[in-house]
Amino acid sequence: MIKLGILSCFIFSYLGWTAFYFQDQDEALKASIKRGQEVYQDYCISCHLANGEGVDGTFPPLAKSDFLLKKREESIRAVKYGMNGEIIVNKKTYNSTMTNLGLYDDEVADVMNYILNSWGNKSKKMVTEEEVKAVSKEGKKDS
Repeated sequence: MIKLGILSCFIFSYLGWTAFYFQDQDEALKASIKRGQEVYQDYCISCHLANGEGVDGTFPPLAKSDFLLKKREESIRAVKYGMNGEIIVNKKTYNSTMTNLGLYDDEVADVMNYILNSWGNKSKKMVTEEEVKAVSKEGKKDS
């Protein structure tokens, strides 16, 4: 009976902790998305538009973007440092320049969380400031 009681306490403690952890993670993501929306409105909306659809042939869409979801590190690098050259988004080729916006790592993380969770995009993994810091200007390309 005592062993069962100890096991029950352990299970309920674990379940309580995981519920708290995930609730805390959800709240952190929600706050990041809200801050990211402000960054998006200040820096990104003029090219990628309010609906994230971009400008066909010029500025790639962020809405329902396969590039964002499949090439996470490249996407972070583009927001952090800017990018130049050809990319393929949703089976369309874009070849233009995105300037370095001069964002801080926390702003990059926030705007990435916003765009990764808007307009039909859904990312289960939150972009953190630490993840952004680890992305170098010249890095490996995602597969």
